[in-house]
Amino acid sequence: MGDALVRVEGLTRYFDVSKPWLNRVIEREPKAWLTAVADVSFEIRRGETFALVGESGSGKSTIAKMIVGLLPPSEGRIVFDGQPMAGTAGAAMRSLRRRFQMIFQDPFASLNPRWRVGDIIAEPIRTFGLASGAEVRREVGRLLEVVGLGAADAAKFPHEFSGGQRQRIAIARALSSKPEFIVCDEPTSALDVSVQAQILNLMRDLQDEFGLTYLFISHDLSVVRHMANRIGVLYLGRLAEVAEGKRLFREPRHPYSRMLLDAVPDLEMSGRRRKRVEGEIPNPIDPPPGCAFHPRCPLVADRCRREIPAPVPVADGMAACFAVEEGRG
Repeated sequence: MGDALVRVEGLTRYFDVSKPWLNRVIEREPKAWLTAVADVSFEIRRGETFALVGESGSGKSTIAKMIVGLLPPSEGRIVFDGQPMAGTAGAAMRSLRRRFQMIFQDPFASLNPRWRVGDIIAEPIRTFGLASGAEVRREVGRLLEVVGLGAADAAKFPHEFSGGQRQRIAIARALSSKPEFIVCDEPTSALDVSVQAQILNLMRDLQDEFGLTYLFISHDLSVVRHMANRIGVLYLGRLAEVAEGKRLFREPRHPYSRMLLDAVPDLEMSGRRRKRVEGEIPNPIDPPPGCAFHPRCPLVADRCRREIPAPVPVADGMAACFAVEEGRG
C-alpha cells in the first residue's frame, strides 16, 4: 500500500425533503432538509481495501455515489490521484472516469436485461476506446474467464445466470475499463451465504492480480473483517472512528464501534460480552443536539448533549468522541 489514491475532504450532502410548495405555503412550514452525510473526511491508500460500516441510514451508499460522481456533494471535495473532481469536465473527466468503477448491491438490477452479457462487458471497452473489432470479443472472453465464467457465456442474457454468476458478470464489466479504483456497494448482501465467500475470495484475488484499490461498503462485520485493511465507522452521516481493521476488531475505541461488535455473534472474540445494539438510529431530519450517538451511549456526559465531538487523532486513525478525548473510554 502506498500514497493516497482517493481523498475525501469535508464531504457533506443535504437532501430537500420538504412538502410540496403549495402545502408549505398553506401550512406556513419552512423547508425541511435531511443531512445524509456531514463533514466526512478520510483517505484511501493505493492498493488497500478501505471499508465503511454502520447501520442502515448512516450514509454509506450516499458517500459511495458521491465518490463515483452519481451524486454531487453539497459541500466538500473529492480528490482522485491528486486531481479534484469538482470542475473537471470534457476529455479530462472522461479520462478520469475510466480509472474508477462501481459494483452495485443487486447484480440483476445493475445489468441490462435486454443486452447479451458480451455487449454489457464490451460497452466500457468501446466507450473508452480501449479496443475495437475482434479485439473487443477477445477481451470480453478473457474477462469472463478471469471471473470464473466461460467465453461462450458472452452470448447469453443475464436472466440465464444465478445470482452469484450475475455478480461475476458485474465484476467483469467493472474490470473492462482497466480501472485502478472500484467502489463495492454491498456486493454480496443480495447473494446466498454459500456464494458470498466465493465472490469475496474472487475480489481479493483480482485485487492482488490487478493492483486494485477498493472502497468496500457493508453492514456485515464478518465480511468486513475478511476484506478490509482499514475501516471507517459511520453513525448518522458522521465518521465515529477510523482504524486499522485488526485493531478495530480487537480494541474498538468509540462506544458505537463497541456496540456494533458486541452485537455480532460469530466473530469469535473470546472474553467479549455479546449483546444486541440498544436503541435505534435517530431521525436524520431532526437529529439530537450535540453528539448524535449520546441517547444510546453508555459513556454519555453533559458535554456530549451540547457539543458535536471533533475527530481526535489516535495511533492508527481517529475517533470522534469526548470519552476518548478525555480518557474515559
